[in-house]
Amino acid sequence: MKKLFFISLCLFTMINAFALPFNSNLKDEELIKLDSGELLVKNINYSKYICLSNKSESYDSEETYEYVISLLDEIKNLNPKYLAEVIQKKPYKGNEDLPEKLQNILLNVPAYAGIPYYSVRNEAYYDLYTSAKILEITDLDSIKANSKFLKVEFDMNPFGIVYEDITIKNTPDIVYYSAINQNKLRYFDKFDCVGPQKMEICIILFRDGENWILYGIGGVNAPRIPFFVERIQVSFINRINTFCSYIFSQF
Repeated sequence: MKKLFFISLCLFTMINAFALPFNSNLKDEELIKLDSGELLVKNINYSKYICLSNKSESYDSEETYEYVISLLDEIKNLNPKYLAEVIQKKPYKGNEDLPEKLQNILLNVPAYAGIPYYSVRNEAYYDLYTSAKILEITDLDSIKANSKFLKVEFDMNPFGIVYEDITIKNTPDIVYYSAINQNKLRYFDKFDCVGPQKMEICIILFRDGENWILYGIGGVNAPRIPFFVERIQVSFINRINTFCSYIFSQF
């Protein structure tokens, strides 16, 4: 009986693995978790462990594939030393307007202020950003997508003021978000920990058959300094996970 159950489970996960746009870095138990609609958070450290497929046959359209490859290229060019993925699957039926909703949430930058962030070290909740401002917003010329470019300012303790460039693109079936820091970040104003354009968060929403795939990834290219590795990892990766998880929870 146990053998039959095991074979059935393997067949189930193999079918799902081929049905979803992921590679072998996504484990069987993680596929089952996604299939149940749960939010999956993975701390993976390096881009070679990204679970999003880079094969065109994994996607419903060439357009989706092009956006995914753009995301993968951005993260690989970042060459992160700390990296995390946040993934969720939602049914298309009943969520037909998900791209529009996601775009509106991502564009509402001032609402980022007050996102609750849990500090494991202090065992307390804080604001992920104590303030969030749009400094400039520009419509980008594009025949394929509605595209906007934003310059924003965040106050993010313990790193102080963070300036980011944000790009948001959307089509009827795809939303693409990229945010990159533009200034040097200091930890409690004691030492430099991240250089300009060394921290990035990307989010992509795309249709996969009868489902939507929400995929977020964020990384930091910061030195793995002895005695500070865990602190930096927790400080940045938990914030990346918090942001993506909060955005995904709005639906």
